[in-house]
Amino acid sequence: MDYLSISSALSFYRKPAQLKGTLAELKPPLVSLQDETPLKPVVPKTTSKQRPFTVTYLINSCGLSLESAISVSDKVQFQSPERPDSVLTLLRNYGFSKTQISNLIRKRPMLLLSHPENTLLPKLEFFQSIGLSSNELARTLSSDPTLLTRSLENQIMPTYDFLKSVLLSDEKIVAALKRTTWVFLEDPSKNLMPNVTYLRESGVPQSCVSLLLTHFPEAVMQKHEPFVETVREVKEMGFDPKKSTFVLAVHALSGKGNKSIWERCYEVYKRWGWSNDDILSAFRKHPHSMMLSEKKIMKSMGYFVNEMGWASRAIAECPVVLFFSLENRIIPRCSVFQVLLSKGLIKEGFSLTTVLLPVEKRFLERFVMRYQEEVPELLSVYQGKVKLEGL
Repeated sequence: MDYLSISSALSFYRKPAQLKGTLAELKPPLVSLQDETPLKPVVPKTTSKQRPFTVTYLINSCGLSLESAISVSDKVQFQSPERPDSVLTLLRNYGFSKTQISNLIRKRPMLLLSHPENTLLPKLEFFQSIGLSSNELARTLSSDPTLLTRSLENQIMPTYDFLKSVLLSDEKIVAALKRTTWVFLEDPSKNLMPNVTYLRESGVPQSCVSLLLTHFPEAVMQKHEPFVETVREVKEMGFDPKKSTFVLAVHALSGKGNKSIWERCYEVYKRWGWSNDDILSAFRKHPHSMMLSEKKIMKSMGYFVNEMGWASRAIAECPVVLFFSLENRIIPRCSVFQVLLSKGLIKEGFSLTTVLLPVEKRFLERFVMRYQEEVPELLSVYQGKVKLEGL
């Protein structure tokens, strides 16, 4: 899009109210003769007509739409492409796609005026040095370019040093960063450090602290007082601080969002006839069973109870089965089980854990290959190629 087209479009985008405000600003202010404060020159705000170069550049070089470019030009203006060009060149050299560059500039347009060699490059080099691949780096920073606005010496490096002291490996630090960039954005002394200290004081071993911070860093970054309350609540529920289920329960109960999910799951399990003890037992065995979607719970429970005839409360004894894929694991295995049962090759009484928990190789050896001669179609049943009705 050329300069004249942009200028024309910009005049269209300006609202009457904005024009009125600009004209008003040009009028000299009324000042009392007794006011000793020296008069300051009135500088009119930069209008969209005065910055067509910026808008043109944002469209042609950064891939922004006209509307986005006009909005972004309220936050950054420049009359020369030299600095922005060098920033974009650096980003492209580090594997940023056109879409990722557009997202980054839309969210943090002032980065176009950064000094690429002194400000941006050291941060990109740092994150690559700890193990972020080019694709991961571009994806992470384009989704939240705020990281590039933080001081390497005063924010990023001190945070890294603390995370390394807890997680002990760059691989785990990268995993935490990919979960949430906020792990590097917030001052660790504010919540992260005191929360980690409290976990240790509560008897949580290093391996479990590392597990929580690596995979669910947002749980450890909540405000200290609510975090302490959550840890105490988990203790009162009977969890052992020395086991991994303790920190998984802390995650499941962290924050208003997770607690609302917990309460919703509670109501769904109640509808399937679970008692309070059943629900708490399932939560203790697999804390994330209280973080499943209602749709997932209803579909799996419906199949177990209505199709397979298993008691609803039996699922509470082994809640991990609720996490298995209905289409890829549960139905194929249960179909094999039903065929063998109908032909009298196995007796009733097999528990759902016997059918669903073994790894695939072990299941195929025990329930498919073993009965290939008696039921040649059994492998096809497992693969979904033959329906039960055809046997």
